[in-house]
Amino acid sequence: MEPTDPELTPLDELFLERAEELAARAIGNTAPNPPVGAVLVRDGAIAGEGYHHRAGDAHAEIHALRQAGERARGATLYVSLEPCAHVGRTPPCTPALLAAGVVRVVAGTADPTGHGGAGELRDGGVEVTVSGDPGALDLIDIFAGAYALQRPYLALKMAVSLDGAISSRPGVREQLTGEMFRRRVRELRVAYDAVMVGAGTIRIDDPMLTVRPAHRRLRPYARIVACERAPIDPNSRVLDIEQGYAKTIILAPGALAARLDDLRGKAEIVAVGPPESECLDLAAALRALRDRGIYSVLCEGGPTLAGRLIENDLADRFYWAIAPRLLRTPTQLQFERVERVGHDVLLAGRFVHV
Repeated sequence: MEPTDPELTPLDELFLERAEELAARAIGNTAPNPPVGAVLVRDGAIAGEGYHHRAGDAHAEIHALRQAGERARGATLYVSLEPCAHVGRTPPCTPALLAAGVVRVVAGTADPTGHGGAGELRDGGVEVTVSGDPGALDLIDIFAGAYALQRPYLALKMAVSLDGAISSRPGVREQLTGEMFRRRVRELRVAYDAVMVGAGTIRIDDPMLTVRPAHRRLRPYARIVACERAPIDPNSRVLDIEQGYAKTIILAPGALAARLDDLRGKAEIVAVGPPESECLDLAAALRALRDRGIYSVLCEGGPTLAGRLIENDLADRFYWAIAPRLLRTPTQLQFERVERVGHDVLLAGRFVHV
């Protein structure tokens, strides 16, 4: 469904923004569904509102209708995503909206699956506007990507120094970025079903791959380790049992999977490819994750895993940090500004002479 009549009044924009705020409360909880928020407005006042909490529960529109009751008749619905018209684990929303007497619907964006109910609502006499709002599009970015690709949507987080290094020497654990960026990364994990690293990262950094401080959510987090040549230490912290986290998944080619007896019981071993395979097929590994209900992955692996994902066209989004340091020389830098110049980014500053 293409955006229609995108010009909204300031009041429309205000209530649509409220619907998007409600939707954001469920980020990370609704897969394989998108997060959606809804607000019913009658006579300029909110009559009911709600959001989709998790897959299988009532949709945002139904929560709003229940709260509004009879005040839904003659009301306008503001919803972050076009109401659905198909039967899934819950009934479609369009018949409920028509039965409740809603007269206008303002949707932030169209349903990318083609199952939206805008046409059915219009046939029922409801005025429908689909605006293509950037905030609404951001909310469904992961959902739309996973639907179109038929594999988990994959975001890649990388951090490098200004001279393109990830550490001062191989095999050394080194805090490249500052605490604020590391905190931001832990917050990013909330939006994804799983976080993934390569075995090398586990051996060098021994990370827990958790969100700190702990973040409540209805779907358990998944932690994934991609192994190819050798097992990881069975005492690695990523294998520790954590409340709110699923058992860690170890992805391994068939030949290695047969040698992971020390990890069985502590982790879920997912063998990828035939028993004799020695190379981890990342595309097949992602499909195996989707089969296990994982629809989005934040990959925090090192350059080897990141490079292979990029080469195989398996990365969809990136979070790329450039630390204001030179790791290959002792030179100190003082940064002054970051500026976008066309499609490029300009970093400007001074060399500090000591």
